[in-house]
Amino acid sequence: MSILVTRPHPDNEATAENLRARGHAVLLAPMLKFEPVAFHDESEADYGAIIVTSANAIRAVAPQLQDLGLKNLGLFELPLFAVGEHTAAAARDAGFAEVIVAGGDAAALRDKVMQSARDKLLKKKSTLLYLAGADLSRDLGAELGAEGFSVVTQTTYRMTPVKILPRDVCDGFAAHGIEAVLHYSRRSARAFLDAARDEGVEISALAIPQCCLSETVASVLRDAGASQVLGAATPDENALFDTLERALRTRLA
Repeated sequence: MSILVTRPHPDNEATAENLRARGHAVLLAPMLKFEPVAFHDESEADYGAIIVTSANAIRAVAPQLQDLGLKNLGLFELPLFAVGEHTAAAARDAGFAEVIVAGGDAAALRDKVMQSARDKLLKKKSTLLYLAGADLSRDLGAELGAEGFSVVTQTTYRMTPVKILPRDVCDGFAAHGIEAVLHYSRRSARAFLDAARDEGVEISALAIPQCCLSETVASVLRDAGASQVLGAATPDENALFDTLERALRTRLA
């Protein structure tokens, strides 16, 4: 029996490695494809900090900043507010000098920025550079703008839905060889549902536990009629793995 990971590449490889270390067989079906967007900063703003809600933004923009030359290397010296530890690690690896880690979601990141301003670690009048994806689950720039910050949002990447499931995954559903599915975002969950429907495996796909990174992601699966949907207690992979183990124990009971 296998665990199906719908997380995009390359993060799905690390997830698969962690699951195998826990004794699970793994199938991969990345439901979103990463595409970097050319970085063109036409703002004349003197940025005070950077905010990032995904490691994909770092993957997209860091090589471009380095290629653009010394003018843009100053961005690497700015404080960077990362949504969680995974994104923070990508920022450190890319060479950002000062990385501040929030609690794992956009609301926690917003609160971390606001607290830093209250603590005088960040000037509230300074402009924030938001390195964002093309499809935002919430408008973090507008939320911080409502709190008095000036935010310049730069789209650095897009995630394109994958419309088909790999053949081994379809065969796994048909043979009842998949015991749970891991979901990491609302968009990837929707792409999974669309692909499962198009491949004719929707009924078997939704009959097994759907383990989700958050309740927001879980709502997509519940709305689609999945009968066993579990959301992680906190928006991080260790909590998601705990949710998976709980689901599997419940099935065996």
